[in-house]
Amino acid sequence: MGIQSLEDMSAQYYDVLKELGNIGAGNAMTALSQMINSKIDMKVPQVRLLEFKDVASLMGGEEQLLAGVFLSVEGDITGSIMFLVELNAAKHLIEKLMGMPVGEGDLLNEMEASAVKEVSNIITGAYLNSLSSMTNLKIFPSVPYLAVDMAGAILSVPAIQFGTVGDKILMIQSQFSDDIEIDGYFILMPELESYDKILQSLGIM
Repeated sequence: MGIQSLEDMSAQYYDVLKELGNIGAGNAMTALSQMINSKIDMKVPQVRLLEFKDVASLMGGEEQLLAGVFLSVEGDITGSIMFLVELNAAKHLIEKLMGMPVGEGDLLNEMEASAVKEVSNIITGAYLNSLSSMTNLKIFPSVPYLAVDMAGAILSVPAIQFGTVGDKILMIQSQFSDDIEIDGYFILMPELESYDKILQSLGIM
């Protein structure tokens, strides 16, 4: 019998997900460092199993402005992933990537939005590649969808989609810095059948 909700996850599986967070974050920061041509220091990622209602408060509250990138996942496992970062931190990364200042205000122009998607693609790709390498499962991300809004509004979309799985969500918080300190939040949302496949591939079930 497979997992019925995230509350059923064993401590061993949770430890594996923590290791995935460490490896994925390390790979992501290496790729990001090369991308913006700047040395990046990273703290040990924090892996948390949270109730959905508590996620926004960890990111600075429901009114915190975020840039969030949402991708669907297909292949041997299905589901979705999100990468979120505070808007000011996103602008800092854009400036590093583009080598030019970003405009004021709460909106990003087309070029700036494209830069955020590119950075997010690198970061989410590193996590998915880590998961694929650990499990030998084929994982294919969709084209990323970018949203710039308050945390409460951005998180309402996966909350509705993920509500059928339970009220818990797996979040990996990566804190990294070059000139400034940045918190990046990676939310992994496989469908329950995919958790079973991941467990089986790791020899835990």
